[in-house]
Amino acid sequence: MTERARTSDPSQQQIERMLRRKQVEAITGRSRSAIYEGMADGTFPKAVKIGARAVAWPESAIRQWIAERMGEAA
Repeated sequence: MTERARTSDPSQQQIERMLRRKQVEAITGRSRSAIYEGMADGTFPKAVKIGARAVAWPESAIRQWIAERMGEAA
């Protein structure tokens, strides 16, 4: 098996953790309305539809958003 074949094997790829809104609120300290306002004006990561009436955010996108804010504060 080549290196390329190993990396494209789905069983070897790390699965992205998806965060629901209450988790995003707890991690970021932002309210529900601030999250959705930020999504609307492009200053917060957009949610991904995961069901008919459910959305979530990739954890990596939220972590990156926090890291960017931390960089601005320094």
